[in-house]
Order: sequence, then C-alpha cells, then structure tokens
Amino acid sequence: MGRYGKRADVIVHEDEPFNAETGLAALAEGSLTPTDAFYVRGHGAVPEVDPAAWRLRVHGLVERELDLSLTTLREAFRVRTETATLQCAGNRRAGLMAIRDVPSEAPWGPGATGTATWTGVALADVLAVAGPLREAAHVGFEGADLCPTERFGGSIRLDKACRPEVLLAWAMNGEPLPPIHGAPLRVVVPGYIGARSVKWLERIEVRSTPWTGYFQHVAYRLLPQDGTPGPGEGMPLGVVALNADVLSPADGETVTAGAVEVRGYAFAGGERHVARVDVSIDGATTWSQAELLEDLGQWAWRHWRITVDLAPGEHEILVRAWDSSAATQPEDEAALWNPKGYVNNARPRVRVRAAAE
Repeated sequence: MGRYGKRADVIVHEDEPFNAETGLAALAEGSLTPTDAFYVRGHGAVPEVDPAAWRLRVHGLVERELDLSLTTLREAFRVRTETATLQCAGNRRAGLMAIRDVPSEAPWGPGATGTATWTGVALADVLAVAGPLREAAHVGFEGADLCPTERFGGSIRLDKACRPEVLLAWAMNGEPLPPIHGAPLRVVVPGYIGARSVKWLERIEVRSTPWTGYFQHVAYRLLPQDGTPGPGEGMPLGVVALNADVLSPADGETVTAGAVEVRGYAFAGGERHVARVDVSIDGATTWSQAELLEDLGQWAWRHWRITVDLAPGEHEILVRAWDSSAATQPEDEAALWNPKGYVNNARPRVRVRAAAE
C-alpha cells in the first residue's frame, strides 16, 4: 500500500499536497472504482479533524442558523445513497500539454475520474431546516483544508443544491469516508466538476452571489487561448462536459492480431446521460457501435466494450460518445487548448500494434 492507503500503482503527480490519479487497469476493473485506487485532487495538506468535536455551520441568507454534529446529521435526517462519478476539471490535461505547455499544472492523464457509491444526507434536507431567504440564489461550501492562503471553497446554484442527489456524505463505497477523501464529511455534487464536491466540509453559506474565493473566482475558469487568469476572467466551470476514454488496450500496447476487445468509459455530466458510444479503426471513415455495460443510474458513467478485428500492423482506435442531447465530442485536442488545461473532452485516440501469433 502507498500513502493514505492507496494502491502502489496509482500515478502520483505531487506528494504534498497529495495528488494522484487512478491507473487504467484499476478503472477497467468494474463500473465502481475501488476506494484504494480512487483519484485524489488536493490543494493543501490533509487537515486533522476530530470527528467528535467537528461541527457543521449553516448560515448566511437563512431563517435560522444551524450548528450540526455528525451524530445529529445521522439521526435527524433521512440517510441516502447515490452512485456518482466525480471528475477533475483537469482530467486528460496531458493531451493538451502535448500540444502546448500548460505551466504550473499537473499533467493529469485519463485517471482523474472515478465512480463510487456515496452515503450521507441530502443537502436539500438540511437547507429545508435552515430555510433559505427569498434573496438566496447560491450555496457555498468551505472545507478545513488551508491551501495555501485560504480555505478551499466553492458554490453551486441554490436550485441544484435543492436537488435530492446532492449529498453531505460520510461514507464511500459502503465504508467510512477516508481522511484523504474528506472525512468526516464532504459534499458530493453529481454531474459537476470535482472542485464543487468540497472535502472536509465545515461551513455552508447560503448566498445571493457565487463564491468569490480564489478557487472559484480565479482558478477553475475556462480561459480563451490568449487569456490570462484573474478574478472573474473566463467562464466558471460547473457541469462536466461529455467525455469518454479507452481503458484497454493501453496506448502503445502490442496486442495479438485478430479479435481484440476494446473497453472504456463515457460520462455525460449535468442532467444528460450517455446515449451511444462509437468506435472507428479506419480513421473515422466508418464507425461501429459499442455495447453499453452496467447502468448505475443518472449520475454515473457507463462502461462500454466492443470487439474489433485488427490485421497485423499499426492501428489507431478512435472513440466518440454521444449524450442524450445529441451532442458528441470534439474531433481533436488542438482546438481545445487553454492556459489552464481544462475540459479536454476530445475524441480519444489509442495507437496499438497488432502482432501475428
């Protein structure tokens, strides 16, 4: 085992703060991502939180402020479980870095994503007790992690916060939430970039405006190619863009010529769902439809598979996903480059060599 109980094969991009992505083999194991392989995105040191002394403060534009213990949350509200995919906004950044450098950012590959079952209480149920005032429009979250000059935070719109799928979670994959993933309590915002699922949650603020902290107002924003990060510059990132990737075979792998099974995942984000996945082995001249595997619900990815026939030689496997709004993935990465390396949802390309037996 590696640090924080992680498998030895996780790909560590930074030791402190700890940042690591899931290896493709672990993502391919099944529709649920094992906790010991689940990716970690942190901006500061893992805080030491005493669950017995911990409290959740709910305040701002509410009729009544709340001060809740973990025991109160467990006993006073209905327990809910959601299966949801989390995905870092920088997932697949390495593909953009291959086109042009993205300074000061981690070279995330395709493993800054994962799907788990999350158990806790609905944020909506807690907000209903607090009673948002008429001018309330956003719900902000602040964690205990200092990174480096302010605590990590962010917000979502009140209408999303009042949806039943948004959880205050204390368990992951049926076990207590590990410290590295936000224990004793974290937010899980299905369909949104991972940065909105704030870990080590200590404070909920009901607001009239979006969160003005660095991570929402400066860092997690999509800039034009010639843009410069700054307060309010670019577009705030929220709903995850449609994405897909190949989990096996790996890029550069040598396979046996003939029938080759190709596996991957597709994730739609937001209110959308994956409708179809197509695979081409002839440069997008023709496409074959992949089989969608286990359906874990509205907020989770779909794994897929297809068997293709590869003659001896070099091949490129090209994939495109479609979602329920009839949107598909952009054709190539070059047009997606941006100064922070976000939202690389181009059609994935995997090059393999088929060798005769």
